[in-house]
Amino acid sequence: MMERPWPTREDAWQLLCEFTRSESLRKHALAVEAAMRAYARRFGEDEERWAIVGLLHDFDYEMHPTPDKHPLEGARILRERGWPEDIVHAVLCHADYLDVERRTPMDRAIYAVDELASFIVAVALVRPHKSIHEVDVAAVRKKMKEKGFARAVDREIIVKGAEVLGVDLDEHIAFVIEALKPVASDLGIAGTEV
Repeated sequence: MMERPWPTREDAWQLLCEFTRSESLRKHALAVEAAMRAYARRFGEDEERWAIVGLLHDFDYEMHPTPDKHPLEGARILRERGWPEDIVHAVLCHADYLDVERRTPMDRAIYAVDELASFIVAVALVRPHKSIHEVDVAAVRKKMKEKGFARAVDREIIVKGAEVLGVDLDEHIAFVIEALKPVASDLGIAGTEV
């Protein structure tokens, strides 16, 4: 009998749902998953593995929302449950304050897309039709200058993320916008295409 591949996206989704009740946090995980999947494809990497990191990066946040525990507690849970170390390491890499070395493209990508995916969704939600199809690089850059808009999103990390990934910031923003379009309905930003 063949063993089933481990881990699967379904394994990651079940773990996320076990620890995360908030619809907004689940949507954030789906947005980051989509961006990670797109970058994996661009770099010729394992889409499923990268997508899993996107789904799981904040799975413990609802239970452990403080920097002294998130994502360290999540990493502990993943290790206790036998998750592969490269996934655990990548999850740790999204937290700038942990100062974990980003050794692989997957480590760098999760750091680069986390804040940006949230920010793009926020921009889409304030567009007239609440649609990702109304969001472009100029709209994102304009909102980045508004300190009161989506104030929880760290603009410096968005900029630093593009640098860490080795891509131009505008190119990075455009790429993540496109990556979110296929999952726009799941994220509540499908609106009406314009």
